[in-house]
Amino acid sequence: MSTTTVATSAAVTDDGQAKRPPTARRRGRRSLAASLTSHGILIAGSVIALFPIVWLVFLSLGPDKDDYLHPGGIWKKMTLSNYSFVLQHTSFFDWLKSSLIVSLGTTVLGVLVAATTGYAVSRMRFPAYRKFMWVLLVTQMFPVAVLMVPMYQILSDLGLIDSYLGLILVYCSTAVPYCAWLLKGYFDTIPFEIDEAGRVDGLSPFGTFARLILPLAKPGLAVAAFYSFITAFGEVAFATTFMLDDQKYTLAVGLQTFVSEHDAQRNLMAATAVLIAIPVSAFFYLVQKNLVTGLTAGGTKG
Repeated sequence: MSTTTVATSAAVTDDGQAKRPPTARRRGRRSLAASLTSHGILIAGSVIALFPIVWLVFLSLGPDKDDYLHPGGIWKKMTLSNYSFVLQHTSFFDWLKSSLIVSLGTTVLGVLVAATTGYAVSRMRFPAYRKFMWVLLVTQMFPVAVLMVPMYQILSDLGLIDSYLGLILVYCSTAVPYCAWLLKGYFDTIPFEIDEAGRVDGLSPFGTFARLILPLAKPGLAVAAFYSFITAFGEVAFATTFMLDDQKYTLAVGLQTFVSEHDAQRNLMAATAVLIAIPVSAFFYLVQKNLVTGLTAGGTKG
């Protein structure tokens, strides 16, 4: 009779206990050193990104305009007097009203024009449609200094100098080309069969666009709206040139009133800058759910 030897997968130690074989690291599972390194990099990046904001808020709590030269002394005399002065003794609310009118007007008009343009180029094959998109892209290459004089002449001929509508149209000339490219890429990701289904149900081309395509394009529209709002809210050069009445200054232009030829009230500038960031942060909070989806989906085709 022959005997067979059974090989065990685990080695047996001298005390009779089985030694477990070393377990293989799961795929996608990082080592402790890699995890610490990645977390350290993320923390360092977060600190770098947040430091200017924290520093600005800290300087806004100093009561004197020269506190930025000796920031250590702010701890002993922190106060909210800068905020109360800006809100009560400046035209802050007039600036805020002007900024919201211009920014929201640019957002609504710019997104409407960009959405119809992007949809037309995405779905229709009219002559030279590719060259048309390249022309939109070329308009972004001209610096502000070059565009200032012709735009001023055009607005002057139309009687739109020192008017909200004129400034909105100027900002749309900057926001629409980029948003049209963005939305064109997003509309390309929506199946063409949806348009055909709308036509079968008796919808017109505009009805298909308004009732079927736009609801599916909410992430892309959110990105375009956020870009248009930011473009108009923080712009200085055009607003300084085309708005003559100090009651129609936007927040970015009003911020310059704290700087004179020989002096700068940096404490009031810091407080105003913090207040300016509040509407932008609120708008970002409203559209943040769709921002990532819109940015990534808009770049998948084009």
